[in-house]
Amino acid sequence: MAETYAGLIAAEDVLLFVNAAVTATGQREFRSQAYEQRLSLSFLHEYVRVNYRSVYASSLALDINDHNAARIVEQLLRTAGDASAEQKRAERRLIAARLAVLPPQRVYRLFRTLRTAKVNNRRTRAILRDWLAARPDLGHDAVKYRSGLKTAARHAHLPFGKGEFGKGEFGDFLFRPGKRVRYDHGFLEAYRRAHFEQSAVYELPFTVAEGFAAKHGIVREAFLERIAPRMTRLERLRTQSAGTRAELSVMPLTRLALYVLSLERAERLRRRAELTGALRAAALRAAGPYAGTWGRVAAVLDDSYSSSGSGVKRRRPLAVALGCHFLLEALAGSYRAHWTSGSADPLLVRPWGPTPLGTRILDALEHSPERLVIVSDGWDNAPPGLAGEVLRVWRTRLDPDRSTSVVHVNPVYDADGFDVRRLAPSVPTAGIRDAEDLAALVEIAQFAEGRTGLPELQAYLDRRTERFLQGAS
Repeated sequence: MAETYAGLIAAEDVLLFVNAAVTATGQREFRSQAYEQRLSLSFLHEYVRVNYRSVYASSLALDINDHNAARIVEQLLRTAGDASAEQKRAERRLIAARLAVLPPQRVYRLFRTLRTAKVNNRRTRAILRDWLAARPDLGHDAVKYRSGLKTAARHAHLPFGKGEFGKGEFGDFLFRPGKRVRYDHGFLEAYRRAHFEQSAVYELPFTVAEGFAAKHGIVREAFLERIAPRMTRLERLRTQSAGTRAELSVMPLTRLALYVLSLERAERLRRRAELTGALRAAALRAAGPYAGTWGRVAAVLDDSYSSSGSGVKRRRPLAVALGCHFLLEALAGSYRAHWTSGSADPLLVRPWGPTPLGTRILDALEHSPERLVIVSDGWDNAPPGLAGEVLRVWRTRLDPDRSTSVVHVNPVYDADGFDVRRLAPSVPTAGIRDAEDLAALVEIAQFAEGRTGLPELQAYLDRRTERFLQGAS
């Protein structure tokens, strides 16, 4: 009995960390400051790494956010002495696979953090060297991430001048920039020429070309028009030079929802068909083979004032709710949405008003759905506590056989509670950052009901790890 209880506690600890690793980024939220987020997150990383190191490493295979993935890699490399030989082998594979899918700027930032912390063991140098050797174009990195690449090269003592890192021109470009009058690599040569030749500016990555355009006094509109082929989709949207149908058709669901919410009401109305079509197409891509398989689904979606997020995460909670709305529509056989504001037009939602979750949950349960999904930060305040009481009575009195599956997904980390805020003990809650991860998070939420111990959770993590590593290879 004691072993069973200990297993349940361990599973709860691990799920608490997974929820935090999915949602928390150490930035200010609507109800907590950045320093509170960072302090709470630091404690969780330390606690889980010390007590459940193998599970801590396995988290790299889950849909955690990039901030926490980089932090896990850093902690594993800083504490290599605490790991067994078998753990080190497993960690190295997971670290390599995760670094391969992280944005390069975040990886270079991680290398800089490791250098500051004086972490320079053989395993760290090997991981760093392998990642750089696998980069598609090191010349591109030398131009766009010059400082990061220099830091990595110094830290790992990379042999720029032979082997997999090419001839000596990378070393000359990074450490002796005035030595050569010409480079063989196209990006390095374009960077050299861009100092005195305007046409070379348009051969560089957009973020590098911007600085040269300002130096040469190039008119912004003309620069954006000519540099467009060098820009990423996100860069085009950020500069407002696109947002066309072709761009929107390939954007991820949550990012597309953020873009839609950034538009004024009048523009959303004018482009209703285009924006709605793009959101539905993105939702179908995210649903994949599960489209139309979830039966009767009801959703309670939070568009109260707190869904406005914070200055650094503007409208993020509302964007997740909007993305989940269209994804659930794609997953369901039949679907009903219930916004806390009472809105019937998802394209025009905005963050305002209180959070009457209890009332909306009653509305959703009235039609006896097979699944009820609640997307909210968990602050039920109109009146306070009604949602938890409704769910308790529903589960214990009205639906003890669990004919309706209820899951709460929360896009906001609660620094004070070291977890995402929950509505009721009887309802599993999972943290969520991107709407497209909803199906996987509903799967892991089954472990949050308090009836499954660590062995079952470990088996699930092992399966996810195997799939993750297979995909990476």
